[in-house]
Amino acid sequence: MADRYFVDESVSPGRVMLTGPEAHHLIHVMRATPGMEVVLFDGSGAEFQATVERVGRSEVELLAGPRRPIDRELPMDVTLAVALPKGDRQRWLVEKAVELGVTRVVPLRTQRGVAQPVEQAIVRLKRAVVEASKQCGRNRLMSVEQPCDWSELIEATADAPCRLLAQPEGFHRGPHLPLPDQRPDRVLLAIGPEGGLTAQEVSMAVLAGWHTIDLGPRILRVETASLLLTAMVLSFPYAAP
Repeated sequence: MADRYFVDESVSPGRVMLTGPEAHHLIHVMRATPGMEVVLFDGSGAEFQATVERVGRSEVELLAGPRRPIDRELPMDVTLAVALPKGDRQRWLVEKAVELGVTRVVPLRTQRGVAQPVEQAIVRLKRAVVEASKQCGRNRLMSVEQPCDWSELIEATADAPCRLLAQPEGFHRGPHLPLPDQRPDRVLLAIGPEGGLTAQEVSMAVLAGWHTIDLGPRILRVETASLLLTAMVLSFPYAAP
């Protein structure tokens, strides 16, 4: 696969100007020269074969070919609501969620949260989404939503058809997930903080119709639990549509 570069505006066949971090990488890391071929994507679900035409000091002019709609998305909408872990583990979690095909990540504010999401962190995570999408071939960017309080999440998702909460000693234990035979259109997954959700927070979710899922006898980090629950849902043996 040719090197992929993200353009933060709609791309059309013809001349395209690449600027910012993407241009810097192409110029200074890949040593771009006229005639080099790359792939451009703009998050719309398509990609464009492109040829470098001119290399400037901080921008690259390319000639983009026809739009190629290439879908590498999941057949269902997956939201991962998670109380973010500390430091670099946030980025790792987001990168792997992109690779697994998660549609959006919602950072949660909970009573025992150890890394309250701030705007600067959200910006960094959105950049991590771009980098991971370039690597894994996704042509739509996973969304990193604005932080949400636990109570707000419960209220806003009351109509979601499938809601699973990772919780030690939960009522259900994988791989026996409470999922329908037919693949649902939407799945909402929630992971609490390192210190766990409070009894009040768990009760709030259960009363609202969430299913609690026990992921096993070992204590998992937030990012491990996030990816395990996501993978379990994706590998569930749904009936053919």
